[in-house]
Amino acid sequence: MEEFLEELLTEQESLLLQPFITNSDRAVFGLRNLPEVVKGALFSRYSRSDKSLRRILLDEFIKAPEASFARIVGTNLENNADQLVAIQQAEAFYDRVLIGYGDDSVAELGGAHLACEGISNIAAKALEDSRLGISPLEKSTRYVPFNRKINGRYRYYREPSIMASSHAERYEATLDHLFDTYTELIQPLLIWVQTRTPRDTTTSERAYNSATRAKTFDLLRGLLPMATLTNVGLFGNGRAFEYLLVKLAASPHQEVRTLGVSMQQELDQIIPSFVKRAKTERGAQFTHYLSRNWERTELLTQKHLGQIEPASSSTVQLVEYDPDAEVKVVAAILYPHTDLTFEQIKEYVTALSTQERVEIINTYVGDRDSRFHRPGRAFEETYYTFDVLADLGAYRDLHRHRVLTQERQHYSVRHRYVVPPELEEANLSQTYCKALEYAAETTELISQDLPDAAQYVVPFAYRVRWRIKLNLREVYHLVELRSSRQGHPSYRTVAQEIYRYINAVHPALMANMHFVDLNDYALERLAAEQRIDTKLQQLNQN
Repeated sequence: MEEFLEELLTEQESLLLQPFITNSDRAVFGLRNLPEVVKGALFSRYSRSDKSLRRILLDEFIKAPEASFARIVGTNLENNADQLVAIQQAEAFYDRVLIGYGDDSVAELGGAHLACEGISNIAAKALEDSRLGISPLEKSTRYVPFNRKINGRYRYYREPSIMASSHAERYEATLDHLFDTYTELIQPLLIWVQTRTPRDTTTSERAYNSATRAKTFDLLRGLLPMATLTNVGLFGNGRAFEYLLVKLAASPHQEVRTLGVSMQQELDQIIPSFVKRAKTERGAQFTHYLSRNWERTELLTQKHLGQIEPASSSTVQLVEYDPDAEVKVVAAILYPHTDLTFEQIKEYVTALSTQERVEIINTYVGDRDSRFHRPGRAFEETYYTFDVLADLGAYRDLHRHRVLTQERQHYSVRHRYVVPPELEEANLSQTYCKALEYAAETTELISQDLPDAAQYVVPFAYRVRWRIKLNLREVYHLVELRSSRQGHPSYRTVAQEIYRYINAVHPALMANMHFVDLNDYALERLAAEQRIDTKLQQLNQN
């Protein structure tokens, strides 16, 4: 790349910029040590100025008295309070910088890391429901036991409307029983897992213990209720956070609405200019629109479908696919390499033989040496819709895939629960099922008065129905990732079934999916833990 600078910086200017840029003499450079609001405003100006970014930073920020720049970027820890005041005082200045930019995309120029701790799984799923712009990371039920008590109480959300009702005692007794059962079964199940899969001489004690503990926690996670408290870390841009705050405010759950208010307070200290509309009249109107439409649609749905009993179904159903998918994908493959219209290319491809289409598909995909070598955007030309009925544990994992459409029905006990076969083999299923049945009775009892709040009682073992619509490119990603050996058996089954269904109708499009794993394993995490051992050995040698 040819490097150039439109204007040279003086030595003094370079010194002023040095703490905030990675270099002062090359065409490509990064920003550092700047608050998000400064970076967002800086890039906003960048798009409507013929100045270089360094020059804008110097002239309109560092040297502008009204920007309070020196106080805002001060790094003296003793002046943190003064720095916060300075940021608040400079808010009007940055608003003036941003006011000329009506495009919502400007709010994507500032980002924030946020930790949400001690929230229920109901709230965690509400946070993670964002499709783009927010990256969540949640405390794992596979690597962390969830039976720790604080002040003698298990860590689950005590839902306010339930705790203020006549159901309070039953609610706590049910959830305590679920956590008691979880705690009671950990040790005997761990012993059974280790007896069933003894450590061999090639496996380290560290890898073996990690794999067997993970297996144990995986098998018992079905006992954890949706009220279980967890931690979620988020990184996102201002635009995504602003929309998320509006959606949280429209939730039927008090916890979720309160969480949104708390997030707004913290984001106001980090990226205030980019999330302020969530608390304006415009944001309130949007919230009202979302909640009102949800309630009206729910009532209308009950009017039309309320008397129909749900049909029993398999775990995965292929609801819809495009019979012309192969033609469209091949046409999309050829499209960037010609001057013809898409319709012309489709007409040509329609006349090709199956062998000729396969040759084009195989050439386009190439030699895939790993699952990370994903096909290009031509595979986005066709979509598949699936109706999935699986346990909540599987839903929680698959819900993290965001570049697709997922819509879930209410958490309930209506579709019964799943019992891992290992618990039956270990003669521990009776205790497990007893706790789940008791939880179902409590859920149904509370739902008569508080249907939304009753969802907090539902354990992960119970099945939920949700719809997935995704393109072929995402199919490759989801299926190859979620069918891999280290995955949980419940969502591996879903991924494997998705593969089988699509392969049955579009074998030519699935022929290059070399990394789908259709096998079953006793210790899913063992191979991954052994790879960690290898990496640790290499680090120690270095």
